[in-house]
Amino acid sequence: MKAVILAAGIASRLRPLTNDRPKCLLKIGNRTLLQRAIDGLLVNGIDEIVIVTGYLKEMIENFVQTTYPNLPVRFIYNEVYASTNNIYSLWLAKPEVLQEKEIILLDSDILYDPRMIKTLQDAPYNDCLALDSHKLGEEEIKVIVNEKNQITEISKTCSIEKAIGESIGIEKISNAYLSALYTELEQMIVNEGLDNVFYELAFERLITRGHYFYPVDTSNYFSMELDTVEDFQDAINRIPKHLQ
Repeated sequence: MKAVILAAGIASRLRPLTNDRPKCLLKIGNRTLLQRAIDGLLVNGIDEIVIVTGYLKEMIENFVQTTYPNLPVRFIYNEVYASTNNIYSLWLAKPEVLQEKEIILLDSDILYDPRMIKTLQDAPYNDCLALDSHKLGEEEIKVIVNEKNQITEISKTCSIEKAIGESIGIEKISNAYLSALYTELEQMIVNEGLDNVFYELAFERLITRGHYFYPVDTSNYFSMELDTVEDFQDAINRIPKHLQ
């Protein structure tokens, strides 16, 4: 199994913390977010890792090569990181993942318990994502399911009342779904110019073609997405001792 970590963004909402470093190299406790992400993959037997970089890419590459000198990480550079969103970074990973049996996809700004990866690996679904069931607001990527537990809506704008929880930003994706996904991404990015949106929009478009994700409840495990300075301070205060 291969993992793709998306780490291209500027993270302007985390300034001034990100004035001189990418978001993924911010430290929570004694480890950076990126180090925690990689460690979480390694402990679950995933040592083939692709990182899509952008903002201050040299810092990310130097950090990974210094911290993990024996880990053959593949770096892909998103040259237009300042004007695109994570959908474009995912598009750039196509040559590295399209032939894989399955992958783990995750954003680099997630502080998460590594047991969440194991939960997805062991889930009975070919295509699934980590779900946190909690009180929802406007900012979260929310998930709505049908009677078959298939995700029928996944976005920030879907109904809070109907949503069952938040998509954390960690997915297990099969080869069959990847094939359909990259066909959709080509249509969206090459033909429609939709390179500055969240990749979840591609997930929503694929629902209409019969391709579904299933939620896997990981609410028992700690996770946080760090978007703002307030999130960063909150993470420092909330991180469980066993993850410090």
